[in-house]
Amino acid sequence: MQMRRIRMLFGFFVMSVGFFLDVGESTAVQSELRITTIKQEPYTVSKGSQLEGFCMDLLSEVAKKLGFRYRVQLVKDSSYGRQDDSGNWNGMVGEVMRGEADLAIAPLTLTAAREKVVGMTKPFMQTGISILLRKDISETTSFFDFMTPFTAETWVGILIAYLGTAACIFIAARLSPCEWSQPQSEPNRFSLLHSLWYTAGALTLQGAGPHPKALSGRVICCSWWLFTVVLLACYFSNLSSSKSSDSSHLTVKGFEDLANQDMIEYGCLAGSSTLAFFKNSNNPVYRRIYEHMERTKSFVSSMDEGVQRAKEGDFAFIGESVSLDLAVARHCELVRAHEVVGMRGYSIAATLGSPIIKNLSVAILQLSEAGELAYLRSKWWASSCLADKAKSSSVQPHSLKGMFLVLSLGLGLGALLAVLELTSKSRRSAAEHKKSCCIVLTEELSLRLRTSDANRPQENEAKDKEKA
Repeated sequence: MQMRRIRMLFGFFVMSVGFFLDVGESTAVQSELRITTIKQEPYTVSKGSQLEGFCMDLLSEVAKKLGFRYRVQLVKDSSYGRQDDSGNWNGMVGEVMRGEADLAIAPLTLTAAREKVVGMTKPFMQTGISILLRKDISETTSFFDFMTPFTAETWVGILIAYLGTAACIFIAARLSPCEWSQPQSEPNRFSLLHSLWYTAGALTLQGAGPHPKALSGRVICCSWWLFTVVLLACYFSNLSSSKSSDSSHLTVKGFEDLANQDMIEYGCLAGSSTLAFFKNSNNPVYRRIYEHMERTKSFVSSMDEGVQRAKEGDFAFIGESVSLDLAVARHCELVRAHEVVGMRGYSIAATLGSPIIKNLSVAILQLSEAGELAYLRSKWWASSCLADKAKSSSVQPHSLKGMFLVLSLGLGLGALLAVLELTSKSRRSAAEHKKSCCIVLTEELSLRLRTSDANRPQENEAKDKEKA
């Protein structure tokens, strides 16, 4: 019995020693991992003799969590990894398969074909397939395109100017004795409603009589006429230029619009997972897109080439949405279509069956839950474009500030002349009746600023006398 226990303890001791030796050997082997990557902004870019970017920051954070050292090398054939006709893999996937690298960290799309030959972690970034276009190709039309020559602020300023001018005409017509000489007996031709109608008629270059007779009213009307002439000239100039520039371009909002036109060329990266998506799809629209690209051979050899062709116009570049978002952030004349299809993720690749895959996936999930991946995304995808730069063609309020100033001066001058005209008449009336000028002026103001309802009793009395 004792001999059996001794043998069991000895066997357990041997197994424990072997286990720790294996662990030590594994730790020694994995003390410095060989990392393969590919240059693509902003994932991996050169800065002097060093490499930096989103993937390099991600690799640094993962290495801190798992406690390993690494050495980064660029993939020899500058390819992500695809299978040729003979079944061999190239690029980063091929290097990991052949043991030339322990890990591949790059915008490497997680696909079923790659998952069969290498181990891949949980995605560290979600992406899809979208379209990169020039803004003038992707812009859509709406029912209110006629308002685009002016910004919202300019339209508000025009409305305020219109209401202010109508109010000034109404007040000047009431104050000026040249316009309304007998407020006790005759009605005022420029009621508030007629002032609004008169101002609207001048805005449309139609006119609406009767016209002012007093100098004050004419000054106000001349200022408004000058304002409307310049305003309409700016409006029609911007409207015609925007329509002429839009008429020669095509509106593309998604893949169906792209497939149903033949005015612009489109293509994707040769040998990419994007091309495989369209090739293997059963969707009729996607099949037509793939067949068109195969027939015209409209593939590009790199992401930069696709972006450059999209900038030149008459070309739509189909690619990964996150890469297209970067192009939009760097090139303000480009825009990405809202439609995104074929959602997939970017993963880190390792040797098939490698035990480090599980730890890498856990580390990626921890970074995601802590917000580190979102921070890295905002850091490397920061936009260099100014807000609303595409709308710079619309007339801004400051572009018409001179005309607004001229109109304001005209309205102020007209109102001042109306007061002076009334003051002059009050002084003459005060001299005739030997009263104080202030008293006469106060009486005139009280009489002229009363509503029309206040004058109705006098009008009714006059009519009764005529009937009698």
